[in-house]
Amino acid sequence: MGDEQISEANGGARTMASTLAESILRDIVKGVLRPGSKLKVRELSDRYRAGPIPVREALSRLAMSGFVDAEDQRGFRVTAISKEDLADITRVRQRLETDALRDAMTFGGVAWEGAVLAAYHQLTCVPITLPSDPSAMNPAWERAHDQFHETLLSGSRSRWLKQFASTLRIQTARYRHQSIRSEHATERDVVKEHDNIIQAVLARDADLACDLLAKHFDATANLLMSD
Repeated sequence: MGDEQISEANGGARTMASTLAESILRDIVKGVLRPGSKLKVRELSDRYRAGPIPVREALSRLAMSGFVDAEDQRGFRVTAISKEDLADITRVRQRLETDALRDAMTFGGVAWEGAVLAAYHQLTCVPITLPSDPSAMNPAWERAHDQFHETLLSGSRSRWLKQFASTLRIQTARYRHQSIRSEHATERDVVKEHDNIIQAVLARDADLACDLLAKHFDATANLLMSD
């Protein structure tokens, strides 16, 4: 999950609250702040070295995008994760991103195609897991992966499709951090999935590319649900 995606999901404004929101969100996605855990303003103020007012504002922003739950008179919690929620995220993401990809393939020109190729090449040059710890996801791969999927949609004319897709991509990253440790992870060939998608995109076969993209998202969801 790249910093650009996190910043976009929080509006991109470089205020103290937005910087805090990015830091808190990063820790939520990585599981440092556990799903369902209580988010105490005082503890977060100490952790991130910030005052309580910007911390509360940051949490309110994250609540608006679904990463934090705001409880009346009871403060905030990290939004819980579940198989049902992942299935819902996956369904909505399939609808949004296949629509955006089809639009990008219709209206994206040579510059878009070149950007997609460059993002794909960058992705293939980075190992998915850390060489020193095969059970840990490589942050460099995460950034390249996010950039690849973002670039696929960049040719779409709809900024709203791209913005909502970015938020759901970060939501999915919460689960991806768990799936890399799944005992079923070796059953999946992510490299081949990406290669098939890029070949369909370059062939301008929108039906095939969208079908492969939807199946790519299903594979992530099914991997976690198999545990």
